[in-house]
Amino acid sequence: MPSGPGLRPAWSDHRTAIVVSAGYAFLLGAAIAMQAYPLAALPLVVGVVALALSRRDWLLLGLVATVPLSLNLEQLEIGGVGLYLPTEPLLFGLLLLFLLDRLRGVRLDAGLESHPITRCIQVMFVWLAITTLTSSDPLVSFKFLVARGWFVVGFFFLLAPLLTDGRKQERFVLLYLVPLLAVIVYTVVRHAGYGFEKQAGHWVMDPFFKDHTSYGAVLAMFWFPALAMLLKPGRSALGKLGLAVTFSILTAGLILSFTRAAWVSVAAAGAVGALMMLGIRLRTLVGVGISGLVVLLLVWDQLLISLERNDQDSSDDLTEHVESISNVSSDASNLERINRWSCAIALWQERPLVGWGAGTYQFVYAPFQRSEHRTIISTNNADRGNAHSEYLGPLAEQGVPGALIILALLWWTTVIGFRVYRALRHEDTWNSWWALSVYLGVLTYFIHGVLNNYLDTDKASAPFWGFLAMLVMLDLKKNGWSAGRYRQRGLPSDDAAPNPR
Repeated sequence: MPSGPGLRPAWSDHRTAIVVSAGYAFLLGAAIAMQAYPLAALPLVVGVVALALSRRDWLLLGLVATVPLSLNLEQLEIGGVGLYLPTEPLLFGLLLLFLLDRLRGVRLDAGLESHPITRCIQVMFVWLAITTLTSSDPLVSFKFLVARGWFVVGFFFLLAPLLTDGRKQERFVLLYLVPLLAVIVYTVVRHAGYGFEKQAGHWVMDPFFKDHTSYGAVLAMFWFPALAMLLKPGRSALGKLGLAVTFSILTAGLILSFTRAAWVSVAAAGAVGALMMLGIRLRTLVGVGISGLVVLLLVWDQLLISLERNDQDSSDDLTEHVESISNVSSDASNLERINRWSCAIALWQERPLVGWGAGTYQFVYAPFQRSEHRTIISTNNADRGNAHSEYLGPLAEQGVPGALIILALLWWTTVIGFRVYRALRHEDTWNSWWALSVYLGVLTYFIHGVLNNYLDTDKASAPFWGFLAMLVMLDLKKNGWSAGRYRQRGLPSDDAAPNPR
């Protein structure tokens, strides 16, 4: 065999490859013999770890693309654990690396860390930690804290430096939207096999989404950004055609989801967007909103009597389905929400300051149900969801501070949305539309959150925290912050976060 100084590295590489291959073959054979099949995934695991250490940006962007197609082990009746694969194990690993970086003294960029939305998130975690200690079930609350941590770290803190301009933000949206289109087509085709019946529409998106309401909420979040990308000037004819097809599929999926809350959220967010485009200021909108609430309280009894006259139940007919939104006399879905909200308020009254602990609602609410509020779908088994509200849920589980933190996050998101849109509308028309679409996208979830809550899932968390990260980056850039090297390990300088002036 030839030898020489120049040939030793090649032989060394070959020898290493042979040893590694032989070792893996031995492990694979042993795994098959012992029926320990997960060992076969060892090379993939090693590859993912190497990617996380060397090119974390690639791993994050690839992770975003897997979210719409992730599967829940509990839904698949595997292991009895509500874990989404492959997203949540990867997010947990990224959370550990993020915490390790903090321990090593690696800090977030000053601009990102001092932003009001970031401060709200930090306060949220501090309060979650405190209420975990006082929880009625600390283990459940600790699991909730860790899961919320990996969603926020992965889709906000680590993604933010990859979303520094409109082009990169469009890439994020498309990375999620393209595989989501596959889920929509799968759902619509499957739904067509049942004649587009409303009842079938509740579960035909399985196993990718647990029900039609979470599915509708995610589609609603992407409706405005997809529209903005379609309207962007300067695209090629082929690009326009692709986006037109994408927007049409997204709209059809949203309509056929039979998710009334999603329809309401898009309509309400669209109304806010129209007012913003007309030049209405935030303070004017807030004033009108407060006045409307006062009037609503004054006529509440008369309004309730009027609503109780509506006996239109949810239906296969879209018009009748819309009419059933205000049915609080016979629609079981609407009545069960009132039952859950009443329980949340009762739980809060019992523990007003620290609540019962994050994630505990479904385990403690049953004794607080009142007989006059129970419905045909009420249960005592903690198996049919939680408080059905992103506002009353934290109120019951984390007390008044928990609810105020969510409201503060909504407030600052709205302030930033208005501020960025107004700053850009006279400089760059399309970029102002893009900023508006991102704000309206996340606003649909805040509106939907009155009726449902899904931030414990990767499907809703990725766009929610990702859109917030996009708003923060747009706000920093608007204020004249320039791109510099992001000090987070594993992120290259061209995908950097802004540095302060």
